[in-house]
Amino acid sequence: MQQGLVILGASYAGVQAGISAREKGYQAPIRIVADEVHLPYQRPPLSKAFLSEDFAQGGLFLRGQDYFKAQGIELLLGPRAIALDRLARRVDLDSGDRLPFDQLVIATGSRARRLTIPGHDRDGVVYLRTLDDAMALKPRLQAASEVVIIGGGFIGLEVASTVAKKGKKATLIEAQSRLLERAVSAPISQFLLQLHRSHGVDIRFNDSVVAIAGSGAIHEVVCGSGLRVPADLIVVGIGGIANDDLAVQSGIACSNGIDVDAHGRTDAQNIYAAGDVSNHHNSFAGRRVRLEAVQNATDQGRAAGSIIAGKPEAYDAVPRFWSDQYDSKLQIVGLSAPTDQAVIRGDARESKFSVFHYRAGKLAAVDSINRPGDQMIARRLITAGLSPTPEQAADLSFDLKTLEPAR
Repeated sequence: MQQGLVILGASYAGVQAGISAREKGYQAPIRIVADEVHLPYQRPPLSKAFLSEDFAQGGLFLRGQDYFKAQGIELLLGPRAIALDRLARRVDLDSGDRLPFDQLVIATGSRARRLTIPGHDRDGVVYLRTLDDAMALKPRLQAASEVVIIGGGFIGLEVASTVAKKGKKATLIEAQSRLLERAVSAPISQFLLQLHRSHGVDIRFNDSVVAIAGSGAIHEVVCGSGLRVPADLIVVGIGGIANDDLAVQSGIACSNGIDVDAHGRTDAQNIYAAGDVSNHHNSFAGRRVRLEAVQNATDQGRAAGSIIAGKPEAYDAVPRFWSDQYDSKLQIVGLSAPTDQAVIRGDARESKFSVFHYRAGKLAAVDSINRPGDQMIARRLITAGLSPTPEQAADLSFDLKTLEPAR
């Protein structure tokens, strides 16, 4: 009797793995297990449109219930997987159910990294990772007057943008020396700093939060520098941790996420992983990475579903990221760290520019502010292994047909 495919996680990766398996001809049962009661949903709007607008919850869903029924994909919403027996090919749920499988995809994503400082558990210290988080945060944000954001990453900056647009006082505390220090170049960081400060956000660098004090609903964020910031709402965005616990407990190889190959295969037979929870060798970075990005999750899910259906398509897509803050769109193609040369195209003063990053003479990544055309060209170049000279990149004075692959 066919037990079919079990997918843990109704994430972009998990949903795409099921869809791709079906599209490629997989005929056995497919079950997606999610520890949330909601239909699979989009996450990027949670820190932006959902918080700032009268955004209908139904507009978040990736697919409707009827679609999954038509595809013969069963959704098990609510139960959480608590144990994995890789030899018996069985997953145990906290509902008491046991799910046997022929193939398993772990697409459990990542969870918010939590504060452990004194006062971390005070009411009013919140995180934003799930739809439930966003639903709880929305009325709190509406009622708040002074908001402190801990962390200058993507979520922290997007929340700061939403807070500022609502006319609230926002203070952002970042432990590093600049915004998005591990993700973008210094010119992009500087532009974002000026953008947020122009909207009234108070940004403090090279400081860490050591305690959260206060009385009742009035909080005081205490920093290592001695700075004390009052707040009636504290939003924490200090990174994510891979939800790889089941894999670790069952002996599957993990290193900052579940180790997979280009098809999503783990070192356990018939067990795959995709999305934020996985760690793969990225040919464009030249190293193993764990990426938290919609594009990566979708493409890895597609690769896992394809090989499960017997029609393998290796994952080898150029990484892409984006973030909307105020009226500016940040887009990134490729991975810029480490690189040894950068060339700016456009003018930051006009809020339209790109930074072309080179590694050993080869174009490795492009960060753009409000220049989607540069992103389209850059994606084609990096995918094909083509590299204009830095001088050509500065004004895009080249013909794609005349470029030779970088060696």
